[in-house]
Amino acid sequence: MALAGRLLLLLPLLAWAAEPPEPVGPPEPAGSPLPAEPPDALFAAGAEAYARGDWAAVVLHMERALRARAALRSRLLRCRLRCANATAGPAEEPRSQPEPEPPLRDLLFFRGLLRRAACLRRCGPTAPSTYRLGEELEREFRKRSPYNYLQVAYFKINKVVKAVAAAHTFFVANPEHVEMKQNLEYYQMMAGVKEADFIDLEARPHMTEFRLGVRFYTEEQPAEAVLHLEKALEEYFVADTECRALCEGPYDYEGYNYLEYNADLFQAMTDHYMQVLSCKQGCVTELASQPGREKPLEDFLPSHFNYLQFAYYNSGNYKKAIECTKTYLLFFPSDEVMNQNLAYYTAVLGEDLARPIEPREEIQAYRQRSLMEKELLFFSYDVFGIPFVDPDTWTPEEVIPKRLREKQKVERETAARISEEIGNLMKEIETLVEEKAKESADISKFIREGGPLVYEGASVTMNSKALNGSQRVVVDGVLSAEECRELQRLTNAAASAGDGYRGKTSPHTPSETFYGVTVLKALKLGQEGKVPLQSAHLYYNVTEKVRHMMESYFRLEVPLHFSYSHLVCRTAIEDKQEGRSDNSHEVHVDNCILNAEAMVCVKEPPAYTFRDYSAILYLNGDFEGGAFYFTELDAKTETAEVQPQCGRAVGFSSGSENPHGVKAVTKGQRCAIALWFTLDPRHSERERVQADDLVKMLFRVDEVDLLQDTGTEQEPPPVTTTDGLHAARKDEL
Repeated sequence: MALAGRLLLLLPLLAWAAEPPEPVGPPEPAGSPLPAEPPDALFAAGAEAYARGDWAAVVLHMERALRARAALRSRLLRCRLRCANATAGPAEEPRSQPEPEPPLRDLLFFRGLLRRAACLRRCGPTAPSTYRLGEELEREFRKRSPYNYLQVAYFKINKVVKAVAAAHTFFVANPEHVEMKQNLEYYQMMAGVKEADFIDLEARPHMTEFRLGVRFYTEEQPAEAVLHLEKALEEYFVADTECRALCEGPYDYEGYNYLEYNADLFQAMTDHYMQVLSCKQGCVTELASQPGREKPLEDFLPSHFNYLQFAYYNSGNYKKAIECTKTYLLFFPSDEVMNQNLAYYTAVLGEDLARPIEPREEIQAYRQRSLMEKELLFFSYDVFGIPFVDPDTWTPEEVIPKRLREKQKVERETAARISEEIGNLMKEIETLVEEKAKESADISKFIREGGPLVYEGASVTMNSKALNGSQRVVVDGVLSAEECRELQRLTNAAASAGDGYRGKTSPHTPSETFYGVTVLKALKLGQEGKVPLQSAHLYYNVTEKVRHMMESYFRLEVPLHFSYSHLVCRTAIEDKQEGRSDNSHEVHVDNCILNAEAMVCVKEPPAYTFRDYSAILYLNGDFEGGAFYFTELDAKTETAEVQPQCGRAVGFSSGSENPHGVKAVTKGQRCAIALWFTLDPRHSERERVQADDLVKMLFRVDEVDLLQDTGTEQEPPPVTTTDGLHAARKDEL
């Protein structure tokens, strides 16, 4: 736009600003009262209550902290939006207006700013510093930390449904929080807990509606998809308005020493305004982000119209389909598929009816505003060096100054070249390190294994050499025949259907059922008199025995910690054995993701990367099939096979050196205790700690008296720190 044209646009604003300012009166309400206490004080009080175990106080203070923060945000939004509307310039330009002289123009411009500032002062809090959250506490709220405290507190006061909602709300924003994942699994197994109880209390309406719309779209329900996608757009612009209003805060010095910041009037105004504009552009990313996800949804706003145009087409509404198609093309005018769709819809509806249909007005206004903001931001980047990262992929190239485009092109090429060189160098280093580490590890493992078994009657049947690998051992005589029978009876009496795979009774193969019982569950059932307590105690002691044998045989310098343990039985389903070609459990590695085709094992989540050693203790051998076997990384080349029998244990390291599987159980029932261990105490199984405490309680006095005492309090697994994190389970052997 030419400079003269831009000045003409300023004239009505200047004329409006020339009107006498209203006197500043007493503070006006912003639509909601200030909370009695600021959120930081309430959060601190809740944390203190948690430390002393006052669960009712935790709920009271943390809920109030959440409400106080929401109330302050709502009040601030209403204040800023009301003042923006109340002090906005006239909607229409006067037909004739004399242009003021430059000095007067500046005064009139600042008079308009003073009006806005006076309005904001009247509706803001009387003591703003009291209610302003510090950066650290704001991060805690963004991480949804109050819900971590609340889920424990609600559980402790027996409000399980509220505990479930709080736990789910926290986990949505923190999906890598291993312990909370286990807490949710625990809640899922509790009686009376329904799927509908797992709700996100902080879900944003525009994202919820968008996901519903996409779900109905993929389910080929166009009418429902349109309903939710249109609602998503409506909520999107509400959220966008709020996000932009929240950007109009104090200047962030971003590394400047504010005492040394000496910009002049217009430079200071430019710095602050560009910071605000950059924040407002960042609302594109903020609104497209989902809690717990690293990357936002790309082209989030335009994608609404991509879904809508096809949903309207499937609903037979060609006018709306054309409107949405033209709206999408505002962002991506060269999109070949969308232009083909537009041509098709136009041909079906008719040129005369299709031509007058325009893109949506609110999107045209949104795009125009966004482009003007980008123009200013790129100009300030080019001239003043104020960085700006464009959040959109649809920005036309001509908006970016030519000099900046050329500079960015050179920077991208240089960055790509450097990145490629660094990547190649890192690959070479990683290859050398891996080769050296493998050589050292292989030598160390062969030298170190072979320690004493420490228990009388146990003997090594096969070592690593006999098993054609490293860090492998087969030990016989771990259990007596009577102990095997007792533990097998315990399994059948105590185990619930399914192994924790959300109720799936055949998680690995449809030809077998699978069920088991953990140590803690067996002890609790024994305490309640539902199974023999001595059998549960035997189960506990046997797992400890295997742990000590593993530590000693593999000559470990640090203790092993239980990562997970499970007494499990696999039973062949008679009518599903004919023509069977699958395994009872396919070949896998316990601490990495096996890619057999590439012959690599990737040690990253969702693999249980913290597992270091594994063991299986068999309870019987009176079944057909079910042999345990080791393979190479290709998952095909078998290196060793072990036939299960009572009292036989297989122990091995959990890494890529030991891929293993279980052959099909074709007749009968195969029972074993599966154990995984970690050298890292942070991943120690919390259930095991509870089992240790329960054993100390049950067996420190006369067991007969305790057997008669069936009252037991159900203890929850949740905690609110990352100390002692333990992992989710289940990769049965």
